[in-house]
Amino acid sequence: MRKVLQRLALERIVTIEPNKGAHVNRPSEQEAQEILDSRIMLEPLLIPEIMKYWSKANSKYFRAMLKEEKQAEANEDQAALIQLTAQFHYELAALSDNSVMADFIQQLCYRSSLIIAVFGSRHSVSCDCGDHLELIELMDNEQNNQAQDWMKQHLIHIKSSLKLGVSDGQKINFQQLFANSE
Repeated sequence: MRKVLQRLALERIVTIEPNKGAHVNRPSEQEAQEILDSRIMLEPLLIPEIMKYWSKANSKYFRAMLKEEKQAEANEDQAALIQLTAQFHYELAALSDNSVMADFIQQLCYRSSLIIAVFGSRHSVSCDCGDHLELIELMDNEQNNQAQDWMKQHLIHIKSSLKLGVSDGQKINFQQLFANSE
């Protein structure tokens, strides 16, 4: 358990305080902006590298992920939807064959999940921010520049959907949000 908490502390998901224990980190407005800005800068730049490895099999795999996203959205399961959309992004980054960048994107996605859980709304991860199917279709059609633009606009929209400084007061189920995370 200690090892898991230390890893979560390294990823800034939890804060460990001597003689007080561990608690889930509540991101600040500045941290939220910096994390989303980092994703806006980096993720579109990975698209050309991802395209080198994009295949029909990848398209099929990511389309199956979209079905899970749609099911979570239909079930109004916000925690599952946040988790699935983050997984879409970091698994996409893993196709770039740049393990350092993929690991970094994964960490940013985990932290973004926490930010969206705290400051977001159902619009932060729903079709309102752009359907991931649009990206897959652009990639299937080898529209590299359009896919890069789509990714940038998608992340900008997610950032603009956040209500920084305001939490909707709903209790966040962090166990469910980070279930199946490493």
